[in-house]
Amino acid sequence: MSTHEETVYEDSPGLDPELGTDGTSDPYATTDADREDGARVFNASGGDWGDLVDEATALHEERIVVNMGPQHPSTHGVLRLILELDGETVTEARAGIGYLHTGIEKNMEYRSWVQGVTFCTRMDYLTPMFQEATYCLGIERLLGIEDKIPERASIIRVLMMELTRINSHLVCLGTGGMELGATTVMTVGFRERERILRIFETVTGLRMNNAYIRPGGVAQDLPHGCLDQISDTVPELRDGLHELELLLNENPILKGRTKEVGYLDLAGCMALGITGPILRSTGLPHDLRKSQPYCGYETYDFEVITRTGADAYDRIRIRLDEMYESLKIIEQCVARLKKVTGPVMVEDKKIAWPAQLSVGSDGQGNSLDHIREIMGTSMESLIHHFKLVTEGFRVPAGQAYVPIESPKGELGAHVVSDGGTRPFRAHFRDPSFNNLQAVAALSEGGQVADVIVAVASIDPVMGGVDR
Repeated sequence: MSTHEETVYEDSPGLDPELGTDGTSDPYATTDADREDGARVFNASGGDWGDLVDEATALHEERIVVNMGPQHPSTHGVLRLILELDGETVTEARAGIGYLHTGIEKNMEYRSWVQGVTFCTRMDYLTPMFQEATYCLGIERLLGIEDKIPERASIIRVLMMELTRINSHLVCLGTGGMELGATTVMTVGFRERERILRIFETVTGLRMNNAYIRPGGVAQDLPHGCLDQISDTVPELRDGLHELELLLNENPILKGRTKEVGYLDLAGCMALGITGPILRSTGLPHDLRKSQPYCGYETYDFEVITRTGADAYDRIRIRLDEMYESLKIIEQCVARLKKVTGPVMVEDKKIAWPAQLSVGSDGQGNSLDHIREIMGTSMESLIHHFKLVTEGFRVPAGQAYVPIESPKGELGAHVVSDGGTRPFRAHFRDPSFNNLQAVAALSEGGQVADVIVAVASIDPVMGGVDR
């Protein structure tokens, strides 16, 4: 802590804004009598902030409070950091959230269970498949159909989630590199990410906010030629990751900026509820894919990556190694999908989304053949189609929470049903929200420049925080 006298900035209600605290015409006049501890109080009641800072400087006060964000290129969205500085040293750091407030969770209460997928996919826009997956797994538990999900649908879910994990980590490393001045890391990271987004576009028609994973399975099967595209992309991604490793792993400048920076040990992680790469950098191999498997993860061969440095550098290395493990899982998914055929949605027609979403001759879905089938089979099938799409299926009353391992840590959806066609409540445990609690622990005592490294190592996305 600083040995300098504390400086406090506050408004003074009841005073004439044109007069200082001593009754003079100086709005920035100071007094020692306003606080019991004798600290000077600067009364900011208008005028130029620069003048106030100049006065503090003239009085040889080195401690100052500054805002970093919410419009700052290094805060990963609209995050506000309130930093108290003693010279270049951060003595106190607080995270201010709530500048995005999308209202996604509340909106989901006014939409059907299936429509909720199109909302939650937009929360953490770098990990859309994970929000969709945890939400649908919760619904399936309430419906009692967890064991009825087709095997092919579960394999496709794992495939899409692992592609999304790589996508998220590439953005984390790319933007983190840019914030430290390494523009090549950014260009390489986003170049490799484009390969994954092309696969998403092939499968879902969208690069982001896909709404592809649905209650009961997935929206549609993989299109013809998609598995070959993925098989061709995996070696390219592996080469790109190796290029990132050459740029980062033994880079002396990067090591100087990240080694022993943003340190948080296991006790700190446990106290704050921190999960993901931050927790695994303390040496604890906690990964829900292993400890609480879902979607058949227990049948895949992969390792949980850990390191013991508990600093920003180790989190970089963990994310790099995790991407290689994801590529291993993706290759296993491709091999299984070549053997496993069948439906990608539950057979129960009271739950299964009726549209096949196959592309018609006009380049749009649904296909004319499918529309003819619905319109021409019987009046009952047409009524059923209409009711399922407009009203949705009913979910038995109850509540469920199914956590999954997102790229940032434990992500879970607590879904509550009152027996209706809409969620009574849908609340998400987003890892970015919990992990941001670590800002103070990672930043205090370090330099201002280290705050950038610490926040980048958390990898927060504010869409998931301000739900």
